[in-house]
Amino acid sequence: MAVKITRQTKNIVLLGSPTSAAALHAGHERAPAALRASGITDRLKATGFNVTDLGDTAAFVFQRDDEHPRARNVSAVLKSLNDLRPRLEVAVKSGALPLILTGDCISVLAVIAGARRYYRNVSLIFVDRDADLNVPATTPSGCIDGMVISQVIGRGAPELVRFWGEPPLVREPDVAIFGFERLDAPEEQYLVASPLRRHPSLEVSTVGAANAARIALERVHAAKHEFILHFDVDVINGDEFPWTNFPGAGGLSLNEVREALRVFASQPNLAAFVVAGYNPDLDADGQGARKLIELLADVLSTRLESSPAATVGAADPVVSTPSSSPSAAFSETAHVAFPSASSSTTESESATPDDLPDATDPDASAS
Repeated sequence: MAVKITRQTKNIVLLGSPTSAAALHAGHERAPAALRASGITDRLKATGFNVTDLGDTAAFVFQRDDEHPRARNVSAVLKSLNDLRPRLEVAVKSGALPLILTGDCISVLAVIAGARRYYRNVSLIFVDRDADLNVPATTPSGCIDGMVISQVIGRGAPELVRFWGEPPLVREPDVAIFGFERLDAPEEQYLVASPLRRHPSLEVSTVGAANAARIALERVHAAKHEFILHFDVDVINGDEFPWTNFPGAGGLSLNEVREALRVFASQPNLAAFVVAGYNPDLDADGQGARKLIELLADVLSTRLESSPAATVGAADPVVSTPSSSPSAAFSETAHVAFPSASSSTTESESATPDDLPDATDPDASAS
């Protein structure tokens, strides 16, 4: 039976997923509570939104879990995902924009799965300093948050790949990794032949953040079907936003991140917005929480503006059929080589590329 979802542009549903189980240490499970305490709801209301807070899932805190060194805390991660997914389904069906505050990036699996309850085709824009393409066989740390994209595309830890009954959650040509600059050698090797859409941080800075965002949206066909926006705050230069487990020099400036997120958030087919990686334990005076809230309010305000020029294409009417299996219709793409990288230590033990693909022609062969 078809379900018609009427989008309510001024409505936001706030959801918290207080988890650090997929990380390397505890702390950012407190992010949802800290952002609420710093006034995120009132700030969004002041921007012009109607905000409904559906509360938090159960909390899951990082444990060493030496019994599972290749996928630490996987059972706790699964519990967290299974708790979040049905709440996300309720939020999507309401027509409001779900805004998910979480510690772990892996929460995006539940968000995609919840959105796919009603949308047959869902793309992913993954804004993150790391590509998160490790798998249990290659991970140097066992950190599940270093395997997020692998889980999404069906090649990660078996327990999490099976979270969606018929993997992958999203096919590779419909995933854009945006703003990354840290790669482990196995991740770099995988990217050489992968059809994943990639927009490294240097490319984003070179072509301009807003322009790079529009290119990414075109490449994952965001004008034709819904997409999830994932934002890990560690993508911001560590000098401007150090309140995360793995800040770093370089990367994207706060203004570049703002410009890109404004383009992404303005799209009519945005199905959910995930904010991850903020650690209140590193933010004793709440300065980071306030800065993040101001950023989110500014970015989301674009949804209340009439700015057709910012929108990539026209959205189709939303009439969806509840589904438990992925769609078979996905685009084809050419394989694009990714250059070599040198080593550096990060959450996923990643590295920075020395050279980049041609930013002026990101996907000449893709439909």
